[in-house]
Amino acid sequence: MWKWGGGWLSGKGLWVLETFQAPFHDFAGSLVVHACGGFAGLAAAIVLGPRLGRFTADGKSRPMPGHNLAMATLGVFILWVGWYGFNPGSQLVFSDHANADATMLIATNTTLAAAAGGVAAMLLAWCLFKKPDLSMALNGVLGGLVGITANCDQVTNLSAMAIGLIAGLLVVCGVMLLDKLKIDDPVGAWPVHGLCGVWGGLATAVFGTNAALSWGSQLAGSIAIPVWAFVTMFILFSILKAVGILRVSPEDESRGLDITEHGMHAYEV
Repeated sequence: MWKWGGGWLSGKGLWVLETFQAPFHDFAGSLVVHACGGFAGLAAAIVLGPRLGRFTADGKSRPMPGHNLAMATLGVFILWVGWYGFNPGSQLVFSDHANADATMLIATNTTLAAAAGGVAAMLLAWCLFKKPDLSMALNGVLGGLVGITANCDQVTNLSAMAIGLIAGLLVVCGVMLLDKLKIDDPVGAWPVHGLCGVWGGLATAVFGTNAALSWGSQLAGSIAIPVWAFVTMFILFSILKAVGILRVSPEDESRGLDITEHGMHAYEV
């Protein structure tokens, strides 16, 4: 509502108009959608705590990789294709020359940012871990997609590649930061959606071609939305934890929820 429903970030709020003379720009939701969810997920991960066995008794990280990277890769490519409905689809009109050109620019920028994010994350992980890490590359693709979502209508193709590249690097750094802080984020939701969502909002001011874009407005939205999402959801998850309905018992977690909830194994072990 703040941005898309005529709220204070849409340019109709008195404070924004008087202080920055420009509305907050988030074309398809780097902040409104992704950072909101990413910081809500971070709050959940902190309150919920790590999975059993995720960290050793002396605090060292113990990776718990996914069961099937081929399926994970397929899932990322399905998301990538879906993003063409998400970003170009947000143009809403395709029936005239100007809107068709705008939609094609958005689609191209989306493609370039995703590819750059995947390559950047893979290369950085390769340098750090001495092997190309497919899971990092896949999250780098998603990070590039998230980073370009706010500004895909406002940047050039070269800028889109730069935005995606930086997003891919941020994903790897974000995963490593959570590991150091002993926060268990099983799928890298905060690095991809939270961190890269904020980057998308800021990148709009850095690379945007529209002179009306304002650093002040972009900073305001890029701070207010994550803070709102984190604080409100931290309170909610803390209440759920206090009444004992946030997490299953250690016994059920050890057995697996496929057994306790459905009475069968989802994967052969």
